[in-house]
Amino acid sequence: MNGRMMSIWMCMLMVVGAIGFVTAPLSAAAAKPDLKGKFEILKDEPSTHQPGKVKVMEFADFYCPHCHHFEETGVPLLLKEFGNKVEVTMVGFPVIQGKLPTPFDMYEQARLMGKGDQMKSVLFRVIHKEKLDGVLDRSIRAMLIREVGLDVNTFEMGMESGKPAKLFEEGRKLGERIKVSSTPSLLLDGNIKVDGVNMTPENVVTIIRSILEADAKK
Repeated sequence: MNGRMMSIWMCMLMVVGAIGFVTAPLSAAAAKPDLKGKFEILKDEPSTHQPGKVKVMEFADFYCPHCHHFEETGVPLLLKEFGNKVEVTMVGFPVIQGKLPTPFDMYEQARLMGKGDQMKSVLFRVIHKEKLDGVLDRSIRAMLIREVGLDVNTFEMGMESGKPAKLFEEGRKLGERIKVSSTPSLLLDGNIKVDGVNMTPENVVTIIRSILEADAKK
C-alpha cells in the first residue's frame, strides 16, 4: 500500500467532526470465526456473499468531506488491492443538514443509465473542489450529464419520473435500519458493518482479505 495514501485515509477517518462519528462495536469476530478484523455482524440482515467476491456498500453523503476523501483514496485502494474481487456501490446517506437531495437523485439516475461511478466522481469534484454546493440547476446539470457521456434529455426525463428519488429513499431507509450514524460507513456482503473507529484502511483490507481467504479454503 502507498504509505502516504494510507496516512491520509486514516487521519481523515479518525476525525470527529460535524457529521458525528461514533465508536462502533470493536469486534464481532467471535460471531464469524473465519473472519479477521474489527466489525459488527448484523444478525437481522441476510448475507449477500458470493464466493470469490465481496460486495461493498458505501454509505456516503456527497456533501461530506470525509466521503470525498474516501472516494479519492479509499475506493482506489480497495480496487488496487482486490481488483474485480470487490464490487463497490455507493448508497446515498445524508448526514449534513440543510442540503437538497439533487446530487443523490442525479447519482441514482446515472446509475440507472450505467454511469453511476462516473457521476459520483464528478459530483464529489464539483461540490468539494469547485465549491458548487448549492442547487444543481438545469444548466449546470446539463454540463455534468454531458461530461459523463449521457444524453441530457433522457437523463432529465428519468429524473422527472421520480424513480431516482425512490431509489435514494430506499437506500436512506436501509442506512437507518442498520443504524448508520456516520459517513463513510461500509456494509460488506449485506451483513458485515464497518464504521466509526473501525474505518481504517488496514482493518477494511484485513476483513475483505479474510473473507476471500475463507472462500479459497472451501
